[in-house]
Amino acid sequence: MLLFRRCHSLTRLGPLNTQRHQVAPAVVSCAVRLCSSSSSSEDHRSHQHVHSVSWKHGLAGLLAGTGAVLAYGLHHHKAERADIGVQTIEKSSSLPVFSQEEVTKHRSLENGIWVTYKGGVYDITEFVAMHPGGDKILLAAGGALEPFWALYAVHNQEHVLEILSEYKVGELSLEDLKKQQAVKSSDPYSSDPERHPVLHINNLKPFNAEPPPEILSDSYITPSAFFFKRNHLPVPQVDPASYQLHVEGLPGGTLTLSLEDLKTRFPKHTITATLQCAGNRRSEMNKVKQVKGLNWGIAAISNATWSGALLRDVLLAAGYKPDVAQWARHVQFEGLDTDVTGTTYGASIPLNKAVSEEGDVLLAYQMNGEDIPPDHGFPVRVVVPGTVGARNVKWLGKIVVSADESSSHWQQNDYKGFSPGTDWDTVDFKSAPAIQELPIQSAITTPADSAEIDRSEETLTVKGYAWSGGGREVVRVDVSLDGGKTWQVAQLRSGDKGQAPEPSPPTGRAWAWKLWEITAPLPPDARELEIVCKAVDNSYNMQPDTVPPIWNLRGVLSNAWHRVTVKIREDESEE
Repeated sequence: MLLFRRCHSLTRLGPLNTQRHQVAPAVVSCAVRLCSSSSSSEDHRSHQHVHSVSWKHGLAGLLAGTGAVLAYGLHHHKAERADIGVQTIEKSSSLPVFSQEEVTKHRSLENGIWVTYKGGVYDITEFVAMHPGGDKILLAAGGALEPFWALYAVHNQEHVLEILSEYKVGELSLEDLKKQQAVKSSDPYSSDPERHPVLHINNLKPFNAEPPPEILSDSYITPSAFFFKRNHLPVPQVDPASYQLHVEGLPGGTLTLSLEDLKTRFPKHTITATLQCAGNRRSEMNKVKQVKGLNWGIAAISNATWSGALLRDVLLAAGYKPDVAQWARHVQFEGLDTDVTGTTYGASIPLNKAVSEEGDVLLAYQMNGEDIPPDHGFPVRVVVPGTVGARNVKWLGKIVVSADESSSHWQQNDYKGFSPGTDWDTVDFKSAPAIQELPIQSAITTPADSAEIDRSEETLTVKGYAWSGGGREVVRVDVSLDGGKTWQVAQLRSGDKGQAPEPSPPTGRAWAWKLWEITAPLPPDARELEIVCKAVDNSYNMQPDTVPPIWNLRGVLSNAWHRVTVKIREDESEE
């Protein structure tokens, strides 16, 4: 049965416009129960605007695959439900049946924008003007939503289906439905690489996963198979023999390089660098108040060696000279991963970071001494050490020197931090700078939260990682076994046990994490321990002690003291 969530909306939703589509009478006549007569015309006026905007943004996010936009729409959807109450209208007669030919006629604003989904016909005309992605939404006009949903599987959820149901105006003919089912769109993720089964999957399509935390502290260099995976789109299939990198925006014109050019024309440079997702530890913000984004634990961070050509060297070969800095401010990157509209993943970094001799920005073609794996950007990715993972663009296809930041959604409308008081009603993404360098960070990898240890063990070993953005070196990690009342200093290491540590990096170029460890006696009377860690870098930046003051609606930059609780199991002979 078709459920309409708002009786007020019957008089104003696009699908029910009788003058344009001549299908509203059939829809209206299907009602068997009307809204309560207590709803006044004043209520109707007060909610009309927010209703229109909320559904527009909600389904726009559904089609565009834009998480922040979808979250915005759903927020208003929930707020309005709370204000008005849920009203239900059920149909008692069949909706009109349309042929695919008739649906296809509705491909313009003049004739209406119709789409189909699983045999249903939907009129989405009314929110097209509000679509943040512009005309791209029209690519679905007159056709099926399934190709979009196959790409953005994260939006195929029950509450999104409920939003879409508000716009249903009819059914697709059985004959045309069979034709659609016979020509199923291919799964754009079908050629994604195999992944290690130990990874904890936060989202399957696109693939996002993190290793068990204890694996991180086992090895200073994270094995590629265990390195956290953060994909925004399907993994592209790139032929290394025909691969081309285009460098644009400089006075010398476009420079096009093959993979072999990168390997032979420029000196090979190797760095050890930690990459961290902006959403690492987002799950802790969710415990304070729900945020929008993948529910990352503490392992959306990993450390690797990267080898390739310096971006600085490539820009110099493309014609970069000091006078370029008089007008250029940014270096933009575009990946070869695309959405259904052909839009690529993109990001940018400041020009001074890109061209600095101490910036160490790489066009990397090796990871941990081997070709970069497909999930991590084969054949070439940008590695911007000290900078948030989102700017380390994978499957690199284009570099543009520009006066402007990347116009990509992920640069302009995501990966930004806001005040705890900012919500989806008041957020203005243009008001905040894009995240570049990340703040000081540390976490406990072992023991796990809620673990139990025997009193007979007498001591407890705590391990973890610590890292700071911008090349700032971690100089100390403090650990407490009593919730922060007393503290001990952990031992830091920048290599694996039994091996010589990596030499101390030059000031401002500490790109890699420190692993840390401490063994302490168990407090004699304690039955439960609250273990806390906090790190300090060489600028004396320290982690905040709690999450609420740094909470933000996107759940990024989560770096409060990390806490785990451990229970001490008493010996049975002593009980």
